[in-house]
Amino acid sequence: MADPTKILLDESEIPTHWYNVVADLPAPPPPPLHPATHEPIGPDDLAPLFPMALIEQEVSAERYIEIPEEVREVYELWRPSPLIRAKRLERLLDTPAKIYFKYEGVSPAGSHKPNTAVPQAYYNAAAGTKRLTTETGAGQWGSALAFAAAQFALECEVWQVAASFTQKPYRGSMIRTWGATIHSSPSDLTEAGRAILAQDPDSPGSLGIAISEAVEVAASSPDAKYALGSVLNHVLLHQTVIGEEALKQLAEVGDSPDLIVGCTGGGSNFAGLAFPFLREKMAGRMDPHVLAVEPAACPTFTKGEYRYDYGDVAGMTPLVKMHTLGHDFVPDPIHAGGLRYHGMSPLLSHMYELGLFEAEALPQSACFDAAVRFARTEGIVPAPEPTHALAAAIREAEACKETGEEKVILTALCGHGHFDMAAYDAWFAGELVDHDYPEDKVREAMARVPEIG
Repeated sequence: MADPTKILLDESEIPTHWYNVVADLPAPPPPPLHPATHEPIGPDDLAPLFPMALIEQEVSAERYIEIPEEVREVYELWRPSPLIRAKRLERLLDTPAKIYFKYEGVSPAGSHKPNTAVPQAYYNAAAGTKRLTTETGAGQWGSALAFAAAQFALECEVWQVAASFTQKPYRGSMIRTWGATIHSSPSDLTEAGRAILAQDPDSPGSLGIAISEAVEVAASSPDAKYALGSVLNHVLLHQTVIGEEALKQLAEVGDSPDLIVGCTGGGSNFAGLAFPFLREKMAGRMDPHVLAVEPAACPTFTKGEYRYDYGDVAGMTPLVKMHTLGHDFVPDPIHAGGLRYHGMSPLLSHMYELGLFEAEALPQSACFDAAVRFARTEGIVPAPEPTHALAAAIREAEACKETGEEKVILTALCGHGHFDMAAYDAWFAGELVDHDYPEDKVREAMARVPEIG
């Protein structure tokens, strides 16, 4: 069909390799440091938390890493995911721009998160791990890991940020259906959780707190390992199946993106879409403008400082150099729970400092306005997280109407919002409040971040 709306690939075209952008960067990212000694860490320091195969991927500078056949077999349940041209949205906007979205909501968990949950479960099972622990915000990562653990007969224990645990109860139901256990965080099951509850019994929680709880349990259990849904290099690596497929799909219809836009919390969705295109840009084969969009209530790129900080509240994780709002940052309970993390991926932070892409922050009211316009034309109710990218994409398409420019805009719709309807109810009732994280709070938090030379 000429000029198709939905561009599909055959199962045989699922990528065979993940792409590691580190191999093509003009300078390597700064190393992680030991939380006690502040010296660069080695593989042995990470061994209590991760299997060696994932540690090797974390520190690798190899350009391509082969995807195990066992992982590709599970990927076949939903991959390749469709690339869809939003023609109805284009007509509503009366724009000459083309808007494409890579739709990851077709996965069993309804988001892009199984792209890394499945390989993490696979490598842990191959190493003899019996149980995985993790944190989750909105619940997309927790449900993805629960699904993946079930595929490889692993137990799974999830700590969910309290605000999201209350807002999204059916995420918990999904996690339990796949056989995992879920706790509201902070909980009374860990020292880290009990310490937070002693200070604030009504704490809304944060990803930093939930990470502390999950890491504490994994580090103290010989049969358990920790799994992370964003931020780290190996997680971003696994997500590059999104961009690799999108490259093929756009080539099939003879298009190349002028603008790539993605939402950013920890960074895995954005990286998964953008990294293969940035490879092509760095090689001079295309020249897209790349834009990361984050919440105004959690503006790590746009207001955070680029410095070494802990990945969790309790200071149990390695120190990594990233854009951070401070490890004890507790965000306002916005509905984009997956974007409420105090820090940004160290690899993305490094690339941002190199000028490889730009970033901006948007308030949630503008994002939900874009979400409703999208849903009423394209039929898909987006999760709150990708509404940030949709809002920016719509703004750019509307600008093309004024200039007459026929831009090709590409974004990743990283998940559906079927478990987020309370947020939409709040929007329709006029109860959605915009939060803006003030500069003085950033300065206050930075005073508690370690000084690393």
